[in-house]
Amino acid sequence: MSIVILLLKLSGRSPETRYKFQPMKEDVELGNSSYPMVLVQIPMFNEREVYQLSIGAACGLSWPSDRLIIQVLDDSTDLTIKDMVELECQRWASKGINIKYEVRDNRKGYKAGALREGMKRGYVKSCDFVVIFDADFQPESDFLTRTIPFLVHNPQLALVQARWEFVNADECLMTRLQEMSLDYHFTVEQEVGSSTHAFFGFNGTAGVWRIAAVNEAGGWKDRTTVEDMDLAVRASLKGWKFLYLGTIKVKNELPSTFKAYRYQQHRWSCGPANLFRKMVMEIVRNKKVSLWKKVHVIYSFFFVRKIIAHIITFVLYCVVLPATVVIPEVQVPKWAAVYIPTVITILNAVGTPRSIHLLVFWILFENVMSLHRTMATFIGLLEGVRVNEWIVTEKLGGALKAKAAAKAPRLRRIYLLELGVGAFLFSCGCYDVLFGNNHYFIYLFVQALAFFVMGFGYVGIYVPHT
Repeated sequence: MSIVILLLKLSGRSPETRYKFQPMKEDVELGNSSYPMVLVQIPMFNEREVYQLSIGAACGLSWPSDRLIIQVLDDSTDLTIKDMVELECQRWASKGINIKYEVRDNRKGYKAGALREGMKRGYVKSCDFVVIFDADFQPESDFLTRTIPFLVHNPQLALVQARWEFVNADECLMTRLQEMSLDYHFTVEQEVGSSTHAFFGFNGTAGVWRIAAVNEAGGWKDRTTVEDMDLAVRASLKGWKFLYLGTIKVKNELPSTFKAYRYQQHRWSCGPANLFRKMVMEIVRNKKVSLWKKVHVIYSFFFVRKIIAHIITFVLYCVVLPATVVIPEVQVPKWAAVYIPTVITILNAVGTPRSIHLLVFWILFENVMSLHRTMATFIGLLEGVRVNEWIVTEKLGGALKAKAAAKAPRLRRIYLLELGVGAFLFSCGCYDVLFGNNHYFIYLFVQALAFFVMGFGYVGIYVPHT
């Protein structure tokens, strides 16, 4: 993937050279009717801290007001927050914005269910495209004018995906490390998928869909916790193409508490594995896409990046290497233990050059998180108890930072799983000091420390009520 990115940079290929793009202009005779009808969906669930940001940003989009519908899908269970969101919608409606406040009497299907119900409204039938923003996303006013023309002038395109930009990346070390991983995902993975196969996983937000493509693919399904990826794969199997625009960035918030991040990573790891289980044979039997694209989706997109990557990381660094200390007959060659992982790590840093000095911390952090990702991957593959667990990632919106800083914690939450693995690594390190001769104890002690730090909750920011 890094080689492909290098070739793209050298060749100067851009979305504008691969697809037709002409700015939208008002027709003298038709007026605003020359603009397509656009629906903006904002799914919410108890978003007290950020609901005003997302609604305000959506209402500030530059597009003819009679060709734009803002749809707030509120699944909140907190009645106070529900009232606050409804009042905010009424406030914008009084300013002439075409905004709809929609609620359900249940949370069936979670986000997918809310989006599906929203698409059933009568006024949606007149819309050509649908834009999705999660509750903490704040698009710039020109978002639609920079994305919609690609869909208008290229009928083979189903999806235009924008990049995420993080407003709280500098909040703590944990958010900086998350930024490194996600910047690589957007800079390399999404760009490569868009440029080579016109396919990548929809990120669930900050994207524009052609409604005809959504309907042809079967609409939103709630059979997994990655409804966005599910829709993307099904649309791709119908022959639709996707475009990633890395130059368009949408502000949003990274989870800054360890508890929220663990839940998010469980969903992001379990969901794809479960979707792979459900769709692999459907992909194999599909006759609309080429064999090469099938190989890319099954092997590269799913098997390597969504399943093997998590398992290999944890098994190699937290099981096999420590085991070689206790069982000297088992040996790992240097190219597998050091050289290849070093190259991969350096390549992962290309998306965030400003954080290259944090590479060691990133490795230790990712190794710890690989424990949860591996567990979640097996839960998804085997359809375990937590396979459909959906816990909305907590957003703080900056409002709780002062509270968090002012009230120092007396007791943080303890994570026994991390402490257990840390104790195992520390024991192996002590054994290596006493009886070994390969100096793995240097790595084992440092990695054990990382597990202990995260096990005792000393990572991310601390919010008293969590």
